[in-house]
Amino acid sequence: MLDFGQNPIERQLLLSAQFLHKELPVRLAHRVAELENLPYGLSAKKHILQVRDWYVESFRDLRSFPHVKDAADELKFTELLRGIYRRHANAVPVMAKGVSELREELRAQQRLTELPEIHQFLDGFYLSRIGIRILIGQHIALHEPPKPNHIGLICTKCSPVLVAQDAINDARSICMREYGDAPEVSVYGSPDFVFPYVPSHLHHMLFELVKNSLRAVQDRFTDSDDPAPPIRLVVAEGGEDVTLKVSDEGGGIPRSGLANIWTYLYSTAKSPVDPRQVEDADSGPVVLAGYGYGLPISRLYARYFGGDLQIISMEGYGTDAYLHLNRLGTSQEPLP
Repeated sequence: MLDFGQNPIERQLLLSAQFLHKELPVRLAHRVAELENLPYGLSAKKHILQVRDWYVESFRDLRSFPHVKDAADELKFTELLRGIYRRHANAVPVMAKGVSELREELRAQQRLTELPEIHQFLDGFYLSRIGIRILIGQHIALHEPPKPNHIGLICTKCSPVLVAQDAINDARSICMREYGDAPEVSVYGSPDFVFPYVPSHLHHMLFELVKNSLRAVQDRFTDSDDPAPPIRLVVAEGGEDVTLKVSDEGGGIPRSGLANIWTYLYSTAKSPVDPRQVEDADSGPVVLAGYGYGLPISRLYARYFGGDLQIISMEGYGTDAYLHLNRLGTSQEPLP
């Protein structure tokens, strides 16, 4: 993507549009087929049908668009892509509402609530969605006025320390709002170290990890006379990977509960969102706290570019999250 977008001349943009015109309908059609064949009656849920309709609509728009032959076609096609990008903006929270409704129903009937098939589907669905949004977002971004050190969505000189600082400020302000206080976060690493990455993805992952740590430490030390220990964020520069570690002393997670943090039906928030209390606006809620989606989706963001996210916990002490980011750009796109 870096090589291709280096000089976004007319011919490059035309090739990109022709590729997307062919590739996107295939990806959308696969998602529609999956959405229509989900177990436990999930496909019939109102919110799932709404997401399916968005995918069908986008598929039709793309299929009915004539072949992209010249620069004028390409500009019209980019406008179409902008509309599709906006249409799907809230797919994650709207899907979450459908899945959590199913979970409540099954719980009420005292049936199984593990649902491995649904987790597998959601992993594939969201990974594919990240891919579609990167492809469309990159094409649209190449049309925007160039930003320094950016090729489309990719920052060629992304500083993990500076992105971490932003994510920490955002997470601490949310913690302040919720608790009236927020533990300190110390960052270890050089702000001068840079590598090519998508800053919005990195921000999303670090924000999630720091927010979880702040919440755990704050909950553990709220009624304590001891001051809350700071959270440590370490940036390590390896030959293959850039690794970021977020360490807290928030009491940790019991070993039996560790598998739960990667499921889409688990939340560490004290009051997970009750789907029945979420407003029924078409847009759906934008906040994902309480849906239990933060960690599994952050891991997908890491894996999309060949990285990974691991959580190691010591019950009674705290948790370490290791975020590995591939810096070589040699990994293939992981398609579900």
